[in-house]
Formats: sequence, C-alpha cells, structure tokens
Amino acid sequence: MKLAVMQPYFLPYLGYFQLIDQVDKFVILDDVQFIKSGWINRNYILQGDKPLLFTIPVHKMSSKSLIRDVKVIYDSGRIIKFLKTIKLNYSKSPFFKNIIPLIELTLENVNTNISDFSLTGIKAVNEYLGIKTEIIESSSIYRNINLNGEERILDICRQEGADEYFNLSGGIDLYSKELFNSKGIKLNFIRSKKIEYKQFKSEFTGPLSIIDNLMFNSPDEVKKSLQEFEIF
Repeated sequence: MKLAVMQPYFLPYLGYFQLIDQVDKFVILDDVQFIKSGWINRNYILQGDKPLLFTIPVHKMSSKSLIRDVKVIYDSGRIIKFLKTIKLNYSKSPFFKNIIPLIELTLENVNTNISDFSLTGIKAVNEYLGIKTEIIESSSIYRNINLNGEERILDICRQEGADEYFNLSGGIDLYSKELFNSKGIKLNFIRSKKIEYKQFKSEFTGPLSIIDNLMFNSPDEVKKSLQEFEIF
C-alpha cells in the first residue's frame, strides 16, 4: 500500500496533486503546529506576467496552535475581494468559466478551520481531475500526536500497513531511507519536472497555485502534467 502524509494547503501547487495521485491513501496532517507566515494559507496566482501573493486570513492564535484549531476569518468583504482579484487576472484565460465555479464553491466553506477549508479545495480539484485517492485527516484516527517527525510518519505507515511511503523532494533531509527500509517500508521522493504552458505572455511565470494550471489547461492536459515527475 502506497501512503503519503502532508499538511493541508489552500489550493497548492501542482506537485502536491502529483503526490496525491501517486498513492492509495493520503493523510492530511492537521494536528501539528500551525506555522505563522508559512504556506498553509498562502500561495501565488498570476497578475499580468508576475506572481501575486494571496493570503487566506485567519484569527490570531498562540504559537502552539494546531492547524485544525486555527479558524479562518469569516469576512465576506475579503472573500469578495479575493474573488474579484482572481476574476480580474484570469477572466480571459481559456478555462476561466470552468474553474471559477470550483473556486467559488471552495470559498463558501469559509466559516471553519483552515484545515477543513483547505481540504474542501483539495477535494474539489481531485474531483475535477478524477483523482480517486482516499484522503483522511490524521486527527481522526491515529492518536499519535505525542510522536514527532519521522517517528510519527513511521507509526502512521505501521497503522496503515503501508509498504511504500512517498514524499515531495523538499522533505529529503527529514527522512532516512535506511530507517524506513529497516521497518520494511520503501521511501520514495517525488520531484516535479519543469512544467511550462502558455499563459498570457510569452515568458512563463511559475510555479503558482494549481489555480493557474487549471485556468490555462484542459483537465486532460493537467492530468498529463500529473505524470511529469521523477521518483528517486
């Protein structure tokens, strides 16, 4: 059984969905510390020919708050402004009419915590692309919040009976292939290949939020991009 574990991100970049698509079960790690100024509630979209940072507002929290306990600020004005920004920058993209309802649906779930909010977007993209991977939240089942880092991942693998674990290449320094092998688990890292496509300008800007991929590419084209990676 192939397994991956990642924190929830709001409409993350394509590599996140490449990871989901490669495994049988994907665990949303929602009961770890929320990192302020991290990427759980932030990403980039395209503005002209430059990346524009957007942030989903959250309530003030303690430095030890867990992701599942961080509440999204319900502010219709901010949501409307965010939607207007997307519409302004992508209204002339070829798949705008297909994707803007998906984003609107995602933003309707704003009166919740950042984990559920992000998971709504992730599931919406999965459905659009036909990704069937089972998704489960770590807080709902494993009861191993006392473990940290590699130990916790290995315990989740043990509980799930996983014989392969996949992680994005950015986590290569966090895990030991020798340790995973000693537990009977093959450790794999996924690195996205260079993926470019036609935007408004001749020079490609990216990588950005999956929003950008979906606005400029058909579902079949994005599905093809899901396979553009290497495993090591």
